[in-house]
Amino acid sequence: MPPEDSSVRTLSCPTCGGTIAMRAAGYTVTLACEYCGTLIDATNPDARIITRYHEMQASLDIPLGTRGTLRGVEWEAIGWLQRTDGWAAWEEYLLFNPYAGYRWLIAQNGRWSLGTMLTAAPQRDGPDYIVAGRRFSPFYSGSTARVTRVAGEFYWRVKVGEEVRATDYVRPGFMLSLEQDDREKSWTVSELLTGREICAAFDVASPPAWLPGMTPLAHQPSPFARRLKEWWPVAALSFMALLVLLTLFGGTMQPQSFSLSVTPDGPSVSQTFGPIELPFGRQAMTVQAMTPNVDQGWVDIDISFVNRRTQDSYDAYALNEHYSGQDSDGYWSEGSPLQTLKIASLPAGTYDLVVDARAHHWGSTGNWGWDASSGTYKTEGLPPVEVILTVARGARFASNFWLAVLLILSPPVLMLILHIMFENARLAQKDGEPADADDWLQGMQAP
Repeated sequence: MPPEDSSVRTLSCPTCGGTIAMRAAGYTVTLACEYCGTLIDATNPDARIITRYHEMQASLDIPLGTRGTLRGVEWEAIGWLQRTDGWAAWEEYLLFNPYAGYRWLIAQNGRWSLGTMLTAAPQRDGPDYIVAGRRFSPFYSGSTARVTRVAGEFYWRVKVGEEVRATDYVRPGFMLSLEQDDREKSWTVSELLTGREICAAFDVASPPAWLPGMTPLAHQPSPFARRLKEWWPVAALSFMALLVLLTLFGGTMQPQSFSLSVTPDGPSVSQTFGPIELPFGRQAMTVQAMTPNVDQGWVDIDISFVNRRTQDSYDAYALNEHYSGQDSDGYWSEGSPLQTLKIASLPAGTYDLVVDARAHHWGSTGNWGWDASSGTYKTEGLPPVEVILTVARGARFASNFWLAVLLILSPPVLMLILHIMFENARLAQKDGEPADADDWLQGMQAP
């Protein structure tokens, strides 16, 4: 139970007779009856009525008289008013502490800011203002803020319909506001509060998470900027680690070479090579199939790794081809005499490499016969096509590497897209010229 505050006095409402607590006695100028809404001149000994209205009282998020601790100071909510500039509406709670004075608690779009009135005008630097080393850039100018509802007590004669000219300057997390009328001007710095702070102090609902389509506050920092800054170094280190792994473990080793000859348009040639030893675990294999003298034709190459013990077969296929010629545009060629085949995983064991190859010549008539001296079929006038196979343990799968890169970059890229959408929505509210690079850089700053 908090101790009785000697600054609290009571008086009776001249309209309804209700007892009204005046919590900042000696400071309060205007007081609103919490029962009927009548505005009372608290400086008049007879509690003179200023005005009354019979609109339904708003259901306040923070009932007047509630106490809460912000930034190490216990504050009491003594006044509430609602304002609008014609485009947006917001609420302002007047907080009071007999030792620390007044503060403003500003609520808009479910988010809360703590406002501190300045005792001196801020330092001007071109179009910007500087307060406590923080630079504020122009955002809103020339708007008119009008009071639409009021309750509680205040240090000036507030009334419904009261208007001030407002100009706002922004940096992420903070807003510098100038309010002026024909009599005076005042400066206030507002700092955006975290959901944890406002909930712990006054037990209000947590601010909603920003989603595309929502309008952020002018001084609301991007919720993705900090995470974006944290993710890019992680992504860069992960990318470097992938490069190291690719260099250390993505190469091939212990190559073995085999060769055979196949006659263009002749029968298929089948040959077995081995043994190929795989002593450890499951390993990737790379096979390079080269046909250096294929021309104006193609070679079909089927390969199979056959486990000698289990007879399990692991198959792959290559098509080597090469064509060339000359036309009105000059010399041309297409196809490749070299193909690289990769088998992702072979169990440990001893294997034979079984190769079936058949060569074809473009436009050949198929006249071929058996050459007893060489033991091969030959097409008349066409030499045999040599097939050279190089088998090595290990493989480099570029697609896997780029898939890993894509997964690493997905979170920061997504956050960058959301950050851009957030800043577009925030800067769309800015007065004057369209947002420029400086605005974007400012949006990346931490509050």
